[in-house]
Amino acid sequence: MTRFSAPAFLREHIRSILDFYAPSVKDPAGGFFQNFRDDGSVFAPGERHLVSSCRMVVNYCRAYELFGDTVYRDLAIHGLEFLRSVHWDPSRRGFNWTLRAGTRPVDQTNHCYGLAFVVLTTAAARKVDLSGAEDDLERAWGIMETRLWDADAGLYADEATPDWSRVDPYRGQNANMHSCEAFIEAFEATAEQKYLDRAVALARRVTVELAKQSNDLVWEHFTPELAIDWDYNRDDPKNLYRPWGFQPGHQTEWTKLLLTLHGLCPESWMLTRAAALFDRALDVAWDDAHGGIFYGFAPDGTICDDDKYFWVQAESFAASHRLFQHTGEAKYADWYRKIWQYAWDHFVDHEHGGWYRVLTADGRKYSDEKSTAGGKCDYHTIGACWDVLRAP
Repeated sequence: MTRFSAPAFLREHIRSILDFYAPSVKDPAGGFFQNFRDDGSVFAPGERHLVSSCRMVVNYCRAYELFGDTVYRDLAIHGLEFLRSVHWDPSRRGFNWTLRAGTRPVDQTNHCYGLAFVVLTTAAARKVDLSGAEDDLERAWGIMETRLWDADAGLYADEATPDWSRVDPYRGQNANMHSCEAFIEAFEATAEQKYLDRAVALARRVTVELAKQSNDLVWEHFTPELAIDWDYNRDDPKNLYRPWGFQPGHQTEWTKLLLTLHGLCPESWMLTRAAALFDRALDVAWDDAHGGIFYGFAPDGTICDDDKYFWVQAESFAASHRLFQHTGEAKYADWYRKIWQYAWDHFVDHEHGGWYRVLTADGRKYSDEKSTAGGKCDYHTIGACWDVLRAP
């Protein structure tokens, strides 16, 4: 395809991202620093977010799996211990969502999104044989099943109060998409069928059944009765985890997940839906003027958020690569090249390393904050390269 698909290039690019964080990522007192400026300096050192704490462990598990360097294994163990000892609250059997001063809980809401990443993290740790990871994985799965699984809806509920006394009626696709991702990882780590079965069920529910209500695209927000909520966060299209509008990056992220599932238990609908979601997302959201993929578009097809986010580009080039591998269609190789070239020219920091987090439509940075707690730790960029390397 291009130099961007060469294994040596992808491995070196992963290394370059890891090298950006290497000098100062480890907090000797526990866990990882999560807020970095473009030059690698740390700001707000005491702010920690469950999602970033998890994703950084996944980064190091995958780095160890890929390179065999025990430095990455030691970092993964360091991060996993912080997850167990500080984010985990045994008194209420839940994970602290955000922390300040390194260890002080600020928000203890129980989020499915966070639990999904605990499952993903402990599964990744199980893959590289970190001690206790299998027990951690089973515990996280059990919490999701007993506290948040809604069998009638065929989805997980998004959140519950810290003491689990109330489950919020909101139903969303994003937490369920990441649950699907996590269960794929759990199946790959353990070969336990329950994880694969649930991943397939979630994929079918969101990308086939619920998508019928929104012209076969994946909408983000639903009522408790699973009718589309067209107005949820209408005034907040940049919401970090629950944005309004169709998310091109979520369409293509589902493409990647569907094709991963197709490799594990091939069913024809997976390939059909994967291609359709990708094709329609890029048809609407590719910026012909400046290149890159816009963040969101409205139900009428107009762009509602013209920013360019790092993770959208990364997930989309990984999806295009898998589509090319599955279909052999040259247009997907072309998309892979175009998306990567845009990212290489605009998002990759060739001076300090890593990717910028968000750009304007014409490619300008908003600030010098490269990574933020809960917002970015280069999980998507490392993961996209890793996914291309492992794709059949």
